[in-house]
Amino acid sequence: MDLNLIWFILVGVLLAGYAILDGFDLGVGALHLFAKGDKERRLMINSIGPVWDGNEVWLVTGGGALFAAFPDVYATLASGFYLAVFLLIFALIFRAVAIEFRSKQPSSLWRQSWDVAFSLSSILSAFLFGVVIGNLIWGIPLGADKEFHGTFEGLFHPYALLTGVMVVSVCMMHGAIYVVMKTEGQFHHKARGWVKNCIIFFMITYGILTMATMLYAPQMVDHLKKHPILFLIPVVQLLVIANIPREIYHQRNFMAFVSSSVAIVLFMFLFGSGIFPNMVHSNPHPEYSLTIYNASSSIKTLQTMLIIALIGMPLVLAYTLSIYWIFRGKVKIDEHSY
Repeated sequence: MDLNLIWFILVGVLLAGYAILDGFDLGVGALHLFAKGDKERRLMINSIGPVWDGNEVWLVTGGGALFAAFPDVYATLASGFYLAVFLLIFALIFRAVAIEFRSKQPSSLWRQSWDVAFSLSSILSAFLFGVVIGNLIWGIPLGADKEFHGTFEGLFHPYALLTGVMVVSVCMMHGAIYVVMKTEGQFHHKARGWVKNCIIFFMITYGILTMATMLYAPQMVDHLKKHPILFLIPVVQLLVIANIPREIYHQRNFMAFVSSSVAIVLFMFLFGSGIFPNMVHSNPHPEYSLTIYNASSSIKTLQTMLIIALIGMPLVLAYTLSIYWIFRGKVKIDEHSY
């Protein structure tokens, strides 16, 4: 068995799971200020209230798997993206605080302040995730010592910023569909209008990013050129995205959410296949890139961690499925709600 490849796939699966699950609640946060009035905003928060913290388990698990399987990658990213990671953690923490504190006081000023904090921290979180992805595609300056030799400001180049905006648009589209699925009545019809606008926003940013990638990061399509069968992936992705408004029109909201989730998985697949076998692409010295082979743990460690993963991942999946099953159905506001 190629344990390095297996762990590359496992880390990708965990991060894809996080992108699907936390993606929609980041999107709900990004759309939060479009809701008007306290009741609508409480509906928004309570749609993700029972699940948002469980969704972040996938990020913790993915980060732990990256640390165990590819410690050099973890160390390089943690040091090179130190300030960006610090901002991301700050945004995620502040977002959680905003959810918990918003309804502690009846004051309108208090609630509006936390509403703004919740929305801005959600947008910032999604944007910074996109900046990281953009830099991994573009490449970062690495030395022979596997250390980052760039600057914090250098991480925010146009391609990374564009990727950040695109990830925000994905989350907004995913979140809008989730709100439609979880609400009813007048607010449900209002949220349906958000889906169309979010899809347009996503398609514009995704189209621009695709053109920029082909022009300025052509290594991302090398595997598509070598294996033409893989070209079916972006074709299927476009069909899946085009299916979302169709499902919304026919009020098959769950299927629209499934389509959005599949689109995210296919995006992660294209990202993974594009950078493979690199984990961190070095630019301008590609010979210093961190790959799944030169940046991995020992074979014994990978074997041991695989056993742990085969036990732990089903538990995480079972926990996630049980939470969503327990809190299925439409959102209802009562005395126990946020």
